[in-house]
Amino acid sequence: MGAILAHRGSLGRPPARIGRIAKGSQEKGMFKEPDRRRIYLMRHGEAAYLREDGTVVDDTRVVPLTPFGRDQAHRQAELLAGVEFDRAVCSGLPRTRETAGIVLRGRDGPTLEIVEPLEEIQGGDRHEPEDLGAWIQHIANPWADAAKPGARFIGGELFSDFSDRVIPAFQALVAQQDWRCLLLVLHGGVNRLLLNHVMNLPLGGTLTVEQDTCCINIIDLDMEDGAVVRYLVRAINITGYNLSKAGIHLTDMERAAKRMAAQISSRPE
Repeated sequence: MGAILAHRGSLGRPPARIGRIAKGSQEKGMFKEPDRRRIYLMRHGEAAYLREDGTVVDDTRVVPLTPFGRDQAHRQAELLAGVEFDRAVCSGLPRTRETAGIVLRGRDGPTLEIVEPLEEIQGGDRHEPEDLGAWIQHIANPWADAAKPGARFIGGELFSDFSDRVIPAFQALVAQQDWRCLLLVLHGGVNRLLLNHVMNLPLGGTLTVEQDTCCINIIDLDMEDGAVVRYLVRAINITGYNLSKAGIHLTDMERAAKRMAAQISSRPE
């Protein structure tokens, strides 16, 4: 890998500056800069979930990025070129490894790490229920009832189990003191859970945090005695390949529901 670019992009600043005491502030005792660290939280680029006929592949865990997903990752890598990462972590699924690899390409480091508990929430089997209309509505917004006891993601993993594996893994990374600037390349559902966690939002409800493919979120953490005392959310869902979100009106899950509805309606009676 080549050298890290020396230019500081508008999204980043060198880790050495984070937490530095402003000149003269200690002497006057009026202001002390916080011990602040930064996380760049990304979603992977567009993944090849669909076959050419529009049906979903058998195992979505192993899909790579699409050509457009790779282009998204390259565009986002340009935005992050001036950011110096101390550590880089992904879930280990191919789509996160590939996205992170593009972002880190040409740098001397860091080495990409894998934290498997940060994998995406898992859906259930694909047997169609009797009430197809209700099922498609659930697919369009599977998080609507996520806070209810026993709620599952599309008939699969319990939201409570999902939270119980993701949040501790995230907290373990935060507790480690060997980084000032961390790159996390994860998944739409995982990112939403983490953003809800740091902003003290419920899993379900009417307020949602969308994560377009390959988006960047920026979260600062203020530390005291090794513990987080404040999260500062700098940015959410930045898509450098389409900053205006032109043409992006449906969520990923709404697009999936729309596609399924079209397939069902096209079946011969």
